[in-house]
Amino acid sequence: MIALADVQAAAERLEGVARRTPVVRMGPHVWLKAENLQRTGAFKFRGAFNAIALLTDAHGVATVSSGNHAQAVALAARLHALPVTVLMPDDAPDSKREATQELGAEIIAFDRYGEDRDDLLRALVAERGLAPVHPYDDDAVMAGQGTVALELLAQVPEIETLVVPVGGGGLISGCATVAAAAGVRVVGVEPEAGDDTRRSLAAGRRVAIDVPRTIADGQQTPTPGELTFPVVLRHVAEIVTVSDEEIIAAMRFAHEELEHVLEPSGASALAAVMQGRVGGGVLGVVLTGGNVDAERYADLTRPLDW
Repeated sequence: MIALADVQAAAERLEGVARRTPVVRMGPHVWLKAENLQRTGAFKFRGAFNAIALLTDAHGVATVSSGNHAQAVALAARLHALPVTVLMPDDAPDSKREATQELGAEIIAFDRYGEDRDDLLRALVAERGLAPVHPYDDDAVMAGQGTVALELLAQVPEIETLVVPVGGGGLISGCATVAAAAGVRVVGVEPEAGDDTRRSLAAGRRVAIDVPRTIADGQQTPTPGELTFPVVLRHVAEIVTVSDEEIIAAMRFAHEELEHVLEPSGASALAAVMQGRVGGGVLGVVLTGGNVDAERYADLTRPLDW
C-alpha cells in the first residue's frame, strides 16, 4: 500500500513539469482544485509522468484509456522519448482520440462493453514487450495522483473534507493517503449508473458490475482496482452518487458562474456538493478534467429553455 512518502517523492519528480493548478473559491466553505487546467487537461498527467519517470530499460509503453490517461501517457512518454501504444474504447470521444494521436500515440480500438480491457492490456504488453502504465492500478500512478491533494492542502490548510471523483480509484487512493496523514475526511463521488466502489465499500470487498452507461466516460469502470481498493477501504469515509442530469447541471454552473469548462467526469464531485450530498466543514473539491468535444459540450450545457 502506498504511503505519504511515495506521494512526496512523486511531487519532487513533478516539480517544474506538472502545473501547480489554482484553487477557486465557491462560497465561504468550498474550495475547488482546478485540475482541468493541468497539462493535457486533466489530473492524469501527474500519475502518468511519475510512473514513466520510474521506468528503467523500457523500449516503449502501453496503456488502456478512454482518453485522459491516454493523453497523459502519450505526453509523458514523449517527454521521455519513448513510443506509446494506447488501447482505447471505440466509443471514446473523438476529441480525446485525436488529441492522443497528435501526441504521437498509436491507438488500437476495442469494445469496452464486450472485451476485458485489462486482459487486452496484458496481451499487448506480452506481445510487444512494452512497459504497462495502468490508468489506476499502479503504485506510481496512485502516488502521482496523490499530489493533487498534497498541493490542495498546502494551498488551503483549513480543508476538513476532501471530495474526489472515483473511477478505478487511482486519484482517490492517492489523495486519501495524503488526507489520512493530515486528518482530513475523504468522500468519493461516482455516477449513479457506475457505483461499483460504493457497493464495494459497503460490502468490504471488491464488487463487479456491468460496464456502466453514463455520460461520465472517465468513470465507466466495472470494479475498483486491486491496488486502489485496499486504500479506499482503509481511508475513504463514504461514497456518494450523482445522476447524469446532476452532472450536467454542475457543468453548466461551472461554465456560467466560474468560467471553467468541465467534462462530465470532471464535474461529478462538484455535482455532489451542489446537491448537498457532502457535508463536513470546509470542503476541498477536485475538478478532475476539462477534455470534452466542443459540440458535445454545447449540447450538454445548453440552457434548458432553448
